[in-house]
Amino acid sequence: MSQKILIVDDSPTERYFLADLLGKQGYIVITAENGSEGYQKAKAEQPDLVLMDVVMPGTSGFQATRALARDPETQAIPVIMCTSKGTETDRIWGLRQGARDYLVKPIQPDELLSKIADLTA
Repeated sequence: MSQKILIVDDSPTERYFLADLLGKQGYIVITAENGSEGYQKAKAEQPDLVLMDVVMPGTSGFQATRALARDPETQAIPVIMCTSKGTETDRIWGLRQGARDYLVKPIQPDELLSKIADLTA
């Protein structure tokens, strides 16, 4: 069975890049444009993994990740933060919100695929 990955990012370019990359690897991809839509889709779709941007209008990726981590229906879904916020403080904060991993944009495809494989194995 193909694994389902939810991409939450307000940038159409970033969503397209990630969806194209993952689609070519055989993943089923669903997308959301902001944190609150991402949270709702994660609850409805129960993806195998979420790729979460941080800086988005409305609900930030940090807030959405925290909501997913605290919700019994979604807390088992691993979240990888994919963000331009590259400081160590941001990384630690993201992991404290419940993210399993933290990647800084620009995303390196090989690194991302390797981390997805580790978390969905």
